[in-house]
Amino acid sequence: MQIAIVILNWNGVEMLCRYLPTVLRYSLRSADVWVADNASTDNSMEMLRQEFPQVKTIQLDKNYGFAEGYNRALRQIDAEYYVLLNSDVEVTEHWLEPLYDILKDSEDIAACQPKLLSVADKMRFEYAGASGGFIDRYGYPFCRGRVFDTVEQDRGQYNTTMEIHWATGACLMIRAADYWRVGGLDGRFFAHNEEIDLCWRLRLIGKRIVCEPDSTVYHVGGGTLPKGNPMKTFLNFRNNLTMLYKNLPEEDLRGVMRMRWWLDYLAAFQTLVFNRNVGDFKAIYKARKAFSQWRHEFDADREEIQRNRVEAAAEDRSGVSILWQYYVCGRKTFDRIFRRKG
Repeated sequence: MQIAIVILNWNGVEMLCRYLPTVLRYSLRSADVWVADNASTDNSMEMLRQEFPQVKTIQLDKNYGFAEGYNRALRQIDAEYYVLLNSDVEVTEHWLEPLYDILKDSEDIAACQPKLLSVADKMRFEYAGASGGFIDRYGYPFCRGRVFDTVEQDRGQYNTTMEIHWATGACLMIRAADYWRVGGLDGRFFAHNEEIDLCWRLRLIGKRIVCEPDSTVYHVGGGTLPKGNPMKTFLNFRNNLTMLYKNLPEEDLRGVMRMRWWLDYLAAFQTLVFNRNVGDFKAIYKARKAFSQWRHEFDADREEIQRNRVEAAAEDRSGVSILWQYYVCGRKTFDRIFRRKG
């Protein structure tokens, strides 16, 4: 089978029971469906054996997190294309064909994502990926349909196929050869920002990432670490800084990192003084400390990435500052920030 749909599971029996049937109903004829289990302590695997015997399974010996869990699972799967799919995603009829077609027809496109809408409100984009991801000049991620906490209604405004900076790990279709060409997800990240880092590395070798809104899925989101969890804040800040260190060109690295020092501590101050969130304040401080402590573990990665960088690769980041656009200029949607549709 050319396509392997791989769901990484950790104690997600409820989500599997609820959403796996849609994956089987709308995908099984054209793909193998796998569940890779990160050493769950619930009855996920027993439930799969009893209720979904057609699903292939991989049992990992411990919880390796999102990034390394996928790496270890995908090494055991022989397929031309992988679909990394969260267990809390409800797919729709014919969701797979547009994604497959765009990869099959364009060798320079390494990965793509569908349009992500919310399970809770199916006329609204979902935070994790919306209609394609980007990062601003200082590394902050945003999407067509979601900028910071502003999540738009889907009025068809982002229904065009578009080259993007990153595709969401909630539903990511990727050519297996390209996945392994850049070494897969960075397992050291554990979770958060790992798919942005992967897509950035692919773009730096001249590959393209695309959002194909002809495919639509619905995502619950926040199932593993809900918003406001200090561990999620820690991982997001630490991994985002690490991603910048690995991928930024030499001429930008110092200036961006200097600005991020100020911006990160400003964010920490805001969470403490205005939001009275001591947990997130400590998480940001610890994330910066953790980045400083492990930064040089990524020196070899940075050297290889910059050595293999294709000069003609598309611009790696948006030239705007999303913080400035959002908080100072009051432009809170993608189409207002970029003054164009698409």
